[in-house]
Amino acid sequence: MRVERDSMGEVEVPEDAYYGASTQRAVDNFPISKLRFSRRFIWALGVIKGEAAKVNLTLGIIDEPTTEAVVKAAAEVAAGDFDGHFPLDIFQTGSGTSTNTNANEVIANRATEHLGGGLGSVKLVHPNDHVNPSQSSNDVIPTAIHLASLAALRESTIPALDALAEALAAKATEFDHILKSGRTHLMDATPVRLGQEFGGYAAMVRKGAARLRAAAVELEELPLGGTAVGTGINAPAQFAPGVIAAMAAQTGWDLREADDHFEAQGSKDAAVSASGATRTVAVSLFKIANDLRWLASGPRSAISEIKLPELQPGSSIMPGKVNPVICEMTMMVAAQVIGNDTAVAWAGANGNFELNVMMPVLAHNLIESAEILGSAATVLREKAIEGLVADEDRTTELLERNIIVVTALAPKIGYDLAAKVAKEAFASGRTVRDVALEMEVLPPDELDASLDVRKMTEGGIVGA
Repeated sequence: MRVERDSMGEVEVPEDAYYGASTQRAVDNFPISKLRFSRRFIWALGVIKGEAAKVNLTLGIIDEPTTEAVVKAAAEVAAGDFDGHFPLDIFQTGSGTSTNTNANEVIANRATEHLGGGLGSVKLVHPNDHVNPSQSSNDVIPTAIHLASLAALRESTIPALDALAEALAAKATEFDHILKSGRTHLMDATPVRLGQEFGGYAAMVRKGAARLRAAAVELEELPLGGTAVGTGINAPAQFAPGVIAAMAAQTGWDLREADDHFEAQGSKDAAVSASGATRTVAVSLFKIANDLRWLASGPRSAISEIKLPELQPGSSIMPGKVNPVICEMTMMVAAQVIGNDTAVAWAGANGNFELNVMMPVLAHNLIESAEILGSAATVLREKAIEGLVADEDRTTELLERNIIVVTALAPKIGYDLAAKVAKEAFASGRTVRDVALEMEVLPPDELDASLDVRKMTEGGIVGA
């Protein structure tokens, strides 16, 4: 151990730790969970600190040798070289000050090494005076939330959803000729084409990706520059615009300074909105996965209109059983994202006066939601959708037994007589066509035209 000092006195820190006294206090104070900030969040902190150092140099706040060392250390943090030195729990001080301090200390110690000094010395590079000038935890942490969430959405979630939508659309084209029973309330309904169902799934995913793209635009507005309470105290006017422009050039994103720093720091509405969009996507994926599970159910005693790829044994006691595991995984991810969104909503609501005080848990849940949705969408596409096949014999068999095709007769013979035909067909086990012929509800040629199942999937009055 080595002994370090901060504003509260002496603290023992592991000898090889790149963090310092303030981080150690937080390690001691918050032994709550094993949840830590994500790789993308630490990347965001490294990016902010590196670009901040460059702008502080131009403003005459730190000198060139110190800047070079800080920039080099911040790049190493952004690259993940020091992730093991970010030990803090997600459940900590609500502003995330401990984690901002953690970043300052790691970068300061590593920069000190670059200048020839040893760990624990603050004489060459000071965490607050050289790594944190013109900044506050209160604008750095929300800025990191936005950057990390943007990275997760644009690198993982949205591309995965785009690819999933394409795969579903390809199946929609492949299955367009397959006629089958529609179902509402889990009961037989008028016919549809299997391709129409899959086209609907593709549209759901496309719309979800569009919602995330819109949410990402909001996240491009950054709180940096507000410092402690939104006034920008201790930050030169040129600081935030310079840092944000540099980060925009580095990422290729249209980053911009907050229109109103009091809104940007007192609330987390942009992040709450993005989380809400992930929740909507999760709901869509749950519905799609659950539908696929039902459509594949069986294989002999249920619907079984499609066949999912067989991936692993489904039971330790029932030989030969295979379960829809990818669908189940997707549904569990969706449940987690919905739960995460609830936590984000509560966190966002705790914007007390000039500062939100639940930012770490908000950051964790939003970034996790974006990342696991992207992973689930990729696995669903690769291991379920792309290898999925239709059982046309089964769809035809079930459609032939569907008495709800009688709906197409109602405009010509009336609802009550059509219901009578349906009830007799069900009671006698015969087809609607046979019963309708027997009851002479329409001439045979008009009856056949009205019971054209393909035309029933195309709208309008069938056989008009």
